[in-house]
Amino acid sequence: MKKDFLSLLDLQSEELDELFRLADTLKADATRRPFAGQSVAMIFQKPSLRTRVSFEVGISQLGGNPIFLSQEGVGIGVREKAGDMAELLSRMTAMIVARLFDHALLMELAHRATVPVVNALTDLSHPCQILADAYTMRQHGKWKPGAKVVFVGDGNNVVHSWLELAMLYPLHFVLAAPIGYEPNKEIFRQAVAKGVSTVEIIVDPTTAVKHADVIYTDVWTSMGQEAESEKRRKDFAGYQVNAELLAKAKPDCVVMHCLPAHRGEEITNEVIEGPQSIVFDEAENRLHVQKAVMVRLLESMKAD
Repeated sequence: MKKDFLSLLDLQSEELDELFRLADTLKADATRRPFAGQSVAMIFQKPSLRTRVSFEVGISQLGGNPIFLSQEGVGIGVREKAGDMAELLSRMTAMIVARLFDHALLMELAHRATVPVVNALTDLSHPCQILADAYTMRQHGKWKPGAKVVFVGDGNNVVHSWLELAMLYPLHFVLAAPIGYEPNKEIFRQAVAKGVSTVEIIVDPTTAVKHADVIYTDVWTSMGQEAESEKRRKDFAGYQVNAELLAKAKPDCVVMHCLPAHRGEEITNEVIEGPQSIVFDEAENRLHVQKAVMVRLLESMKAD
């Protein structure tokens, strides 16, 4: 049976290191062409820079042909049913990469497709980003059992994928968020119940970042939430990652952001451009980790 990458929970814990080692190999040697003669469909409802470029470049480097399908062009869920698209694309392409709003559309694609489907972001989760984040922590010596990762901001799709990672690898994961911005209750419950990691929600960011190895943030207003932007700016006042907050963490704490950043809101220019920022390593590593994921998924099809 074909394998998909819809969530970090599609991986076993031992597969994390395997993927990271493969990413190392692909980063050092760009000559492998497992997708030669094959195409990969990329369905994008949402605007994108890093996700689109990293997948298009990655597919090309692996010898494949990326086919970009915009919402305006194909209208998934509107002009075309997700299941019908999955049936068609499975006959013509080797893999489907989807960046969507509604997670249910992703699940419908995966259910009907006979080729692997990769979650390139939905409103529920962002597994490719967090896999690249973990790889970046490893690159900077922070990928260790019990490492304290503090996410300052909204309990959004990025947080959901961090919680999923915490079910696979022993971390101390803390969300610092105002009341009313907690993550999905069921995902949080699962992370706590799994017992692999220490998982907390703390309202006060100053308390939360104490002894942090990693401080992570994201925009306060995500795509689709623009009508809430003024309220969110007020609610998140005091949750900015700035020099004062960073000083409360460990001296060697690193700063991460999944980008794009609203400088002056959730993070200051001083911090994102500062010596403790690994934000652009994190962005680059999307390319290497996603290549590893795609190669593994293709290999699973060949093995079957």
